[in-house]
Amino acid sequence: MPHVIEWSRAYAHRLTPDSALTFKARSGPIARRLAQECAAGELPFLTMGFRPKLEREMAPLVPRIKGYRHMLVLGIGGSALGARAMQRAFAPGQDGPGHSGPWLWIADNVCAERFEALLGNLVPAQTLVVCISKSGGTIETVVQYFLVRDWLKDALGASWQEHMIVVTDEQKGYLRQEANRHGLTALEVPDFLGGRYSALSAVGLLPAAFLGIDWRALLDGAASVARPLAQNPDSVGDSPSFALACWAKALEDAGYNQMIFFCYIPQWAAYGDWFAQLWAESLGKEGQGSQPVPATGVTDQHSINQMFLSGPRNKACLFLTSREQVQGRNFGMDVPDQWAWLRAKPFGSLLEAEALGTRMALCKSGVPLLHVEMSERTPRAAGALMLMLEAATLFTGWLMDINPLDQPAVELGKRLANARLGATGYAQENADMEEFLSAPRVEQTF
Repeated sequence: MPHVIEWSRAYAHRLTPDSALTFKARSGPIARRLAQECAAGELPFLTMGFRPKLEREMAPLVPRIKGYRHMLVLGIGGSALGARAMQRAFAPGQDGPGHSGPWLWIADNVCAERFEALLGNLVPAQTLVVCISKSGGTIETVVQYFLVRDWLKDALGASWQEHMIVVTDEQKGYLRQEANRHGLTALEVPDFLGGRYSALSAVGLLPAAFLGIDWRALLDGAASVARPLAQNPDSVGDSPSFALACWAKALEDAGYNQMIFFCYIPQWAAYGDWFAQLWAESLGKEGQGSQPVPATGVTDQHSINQMFLSGPRNKACLFLTSREQVQGRNFGMDVPDQWAWLRAKPFGSLLEAEALGTRMALCKSGVPLLHVEMSERTPRAAGALMLMLEAATLFTGWLMDINPLDQPAVELGKRLANARLGATGYAQENADMEEFLSAPRVEQTF
């Protein structure tokens, strides 16, 4: 059964269906650009040419990684968010009582306390470390690699290499040099595959395989959406991804500068953080873009939904539900009279009712809302959703006339951090930092 995008309430308040017609008329140039960039190999997340090699390398690797009790992933941003979303969606046992493994740990921040807790409690002999960085030089990941390498060496001696896998560029970067120097197992992040588009490569699929998730099904789902776009670019005008992009661009032009990702599939809530990076880092360019706001149903009905319903009219909503939800146990017939209408109903009926109620409330409040209804909650379905959103993000960027595949502003903070730590070659950054730090401090205590 196919997944469904419901457009019934997508145009509301000051946004009319005509708002997107200008952008829909650009399907011809978008199709030609799509064909050119696919042919040039610049859109690997769509063409998926890396899949045969990945499958060949993963096949013998999966039995090996399953011999470990723990996997520790060193990675940040796009190197971590996809893996975490997959774990929460399809291997949630780690978050519940009585879990006995496998265990996935993700070190995705600079937090000495958390990092020491991981290394202080994990057993090196039972732990496989996966170090992920496309460039091979992401400072947060590389410094963790230095510390974990020493941790493994101290405990395991010369056999430490067996407990380390790197996922990085095939030819260049520090991590590739380390793999070559020490004979580490290494998997490729293909050329032109930026971090936020990389979850459906070895970046996300190696942790998924460790957890027993059907990683091939994730790829199959993605391919079901990608194949028509990559093989027949002229069909882009009929694709849901392009329609979503036209809607998103029309929203921005109408002053809607926040995009809510409201997920009413509780197990998939972490996909909100994955989407937030995809959308923000791809489209926040040149004073343009809309701020992604991840929200979880029903949790955020009781926290931030008041702002969605009665705050500034600058918000649109991608609203995610599934027709396939576990219903759970039924309420008994002895429920008190004031709750009699719950008798014999399954617990899951509350989620369905709350999702409908919230969706209606948002629409009644004039929030343009696109309802994405998944027919199932399988890895294949997740792969299809992820690819649809990646393609929609790409097309939205093209309609905005910006590059949705780079992140130039992010690099400034990295350069300044390197300068602060004493790296050479950052004369301008050092001068800027000296000026910044020399400004008089204005303080108030509390």
